[in-house]
Amino acid sequence: MAETETPPVVTAAAKAAPEPKSEPKSGSGSQRGRDRWKVLFVILLILGLLGTAAWAVLGSKLLVVRQVEVHGTHLLGRGQVTDTARITIGTPLARIDTGAVERRVAAIRQVADVTVRRGWPTSVVITIRERVPVAVVQSTAGFSHLDTSGVTVLTSKKRAPGLPLLLVAQAGPGDPSTKAALGVLAGLPQRLSSRLVTVEALSPENVVLRLGGGISVVWGAAERSPEKVKLLDALLATKAGRLARSIDVSAPGVVTTR
Repeated sequence: MAETETPPVVTAAAKAAPEPKSEPKSGSGSQRGRDRWKVLFVILLILGLLGTAAWAVLGSKLLVVRQVEVHGTHLLGRGQVTDTARITIGTPLARIDTGAVERRVAAIRQVADVTVRRGWPTSVVITIRERVPVAVVQSTAGFSHLDTSGVTVLTSKKRAPGLPLLLVAQAGPGDPSTKAALGVLAGLPQRLSSRLVTVEALSPENVVLRLGGGISVVWGAAERSPEKVKLLDALLATKAGRLARSIDVSAPGVVTTR
């Protein structure tokens, strides 16, 4: 007969015996305390660095304006620009309101465009694009030099060489005849503008160019200038065009000469 295994007998005492409890890891509380101190130290270190940086930028003598650089001027003097900019040497560079400086400098009539930036660590850089005279207007006070917008860039007792004389009833940026004449000027290639002696505008639709050699060109309005330039170039390349004293290209479809 096969032997039958007897299962182990579990006594009541063995059932009642509690399982052994795991003991807490030693030092876990002190470790958490050290971690908190590390975090606090890092936070204080960052705040200290930020405070030092803010002091260096805003309050110290390390990053202050020591010089003002001016670039792009030909008509204007450096002193005129810096006087208008009103930048105080020794001011913390971060406190400079570059927008306010730009608005003050842009009010100078010779200035077409201006940018102002901080040149770390100790400079303010002002870059100017000046207005360029393209014509002169004669008056009892002398000659006014106008840019393409009709703004008087400067005045002088003598007429500047190389600039045509503008003949209009009332020269200025708000005058329609002035705008028309200067618009025609802006559309001329250098080969034609260099030959100009006078530009006359009796009205915005009646602009007349007078070239060296006594040739008058009735241009009309400023519209369709590219077509008129091509017609004038082609005509001046012919014998009849070179002999003409007056050329009318005001209506590009019908060109007349006299």
